[in-house]
Amino acid sequence: MNKTYHIITFGCQMNERDSETLAGFLEEMGYTYTEDPKTADAVIINTCSVRENADKKFFGVLGQLKNPHEQRPGMMVCVCGCMMQQQRIIDTLKAKYSWVDLVFGTHNMSEFPRLFQNASEQKAHLVDVWQDGKALAEGLPARRAYSYKAFVNIMQGCNNFCSYCIVPYTRGRERSRHPEAILNEIRRLAAEGCKEIMLLGQNVNSYGRAGQIEGGYCFEKDEPHWDFAGLLRAIDQIEGIERVRFMTSHPKDLSDDLIACFGDLKHLCRQIHLPVQAGSSKVLKEMNRVYDRQQYLERVRALRAACPSIAISTDIIVGFPGETEEDFEETLSLVEEVRYDSAFTFIYSVREGTPAAAREDQVPEEVKHRRFNRLLETMHRIQEEKSLQYQDTVQRILIEGFSKTDDTMLTGHTESGRVVDLPGDPSLIGQMVDVKIVKAQTFSLYGKLLG
Repeated sequence: MNKTYHIITFGCQMNERDSETLAGFLEEMGYTYTEDPKTADAVIINTCSVRENADKKFFGVLGQLKNPHEQRPGMMVCVCGCMMQQQRIIDTLKAKYSWVDLVFGTHNMSEFPRLFQNASEQKAHLVDVWQDGKALAEGLPARRAYSYKAFVNIMQGCNNFCSYCIVPYTRGRERSRHPEAILNEIRRLAAEGCKEIMLLGQNVNSYGRAGQIEGGYCFEKDEPHWDFAGLLRAIDQIEGIERVRFMTSHPKDLSDDLIACFGDLKHLCRQIHLPVQAGSSKVLKEMNRVYDRQQYLERVRALRAACPSIAISTDIIVGFPGETEEDFEETLSLVEEVRYDSAFTFIYSVREGTPAAAREDQVPEEVKHRRFNRLLETMHRIQEEKSLQYQDTVQRILIEGFSKTDDTMLTGHTESGRVVDLPGDPSLIGQMVDVKIVKAQTFSLYGKLLG
């Protein structure tokens, strides 16, 4: 009888890509995927530390597996990901969840087959978490979620240490993959029919920076071709790839050469996610973002000069410690000036272990929520105005599956990242098609096939 597995993934696209690798490992070991975690022979929870209430969500899901684990001898429950890089989480697991079979972190995912086998054979509760990253392993298996689009990691870690963020502590320092390894992976994906790739990294703009030696490829100062812009130019030449996207992009490392790529490259989507976090230079300094309001706006102007049609999305945090009403008004005015196509908006929440968590000038919850609601009202108005510009236009869409709101409709994204729902035959999934937008709403578009 075949053994089955299920993977529960929290968090970002990097975690989703890591889960594809874990699935690949399990399938190489003879396991097959099942939708039901409570009947699976192996369950992995891949955790995230960034989202609000991450601890509560993780431990809630983990607790639901205790009874199935006790009732089914041989069932393996494993936990991994960013939360495992925090000692307080490890201590809680040891004290209250000692029945978990395997705990590992972000730096030793490539060791999973060996760790899994050891924990299974020894019937032991194994905790193996590396505190530092080593060489970025290549050639790992993957069970890709889709055949027509794919995540491709190009680097790991972050050197920025924003005062609110836990990521540098859980993902480690920046390490870049060798460019040829990345290009070869994308060539293989193209040969298998992949049409769109998303390049991933905590800060893709710093890819190939001189000095990224520890645990990764040593990019020398005389190799300017292999900065991020150079990598994009090489990817643009790969036959078969029709769309290239990337995230996340730090404004301080958004070079003129990278900006020029949006006007020069055929397959790079005219869309960028450029997190601002706040519109006040004072708050940005306290966040340790290493740019001010005017420097950010200059980068936005440069992007629109190079590519007037570019769609810009962002991240914004409301209620950072010490944020005054004047600071928040500056965030609103920046949103009005930039006119983002979309934004991920967050109410600041404490991340234990970060400098901002220790500050005594925390903003009261009711103030944070009031400001957050005002930000949403502003963003929704701008997004509605932006959406109306798509009415009666023709858009090139990659059909990605069925709509989340109506399973009789197909869905896909425009080059700018807008969701489009439309009627059509399921055989179109994975195909690029031309669609006329017949109805534009704030958060989605509706279309009909042309031809």
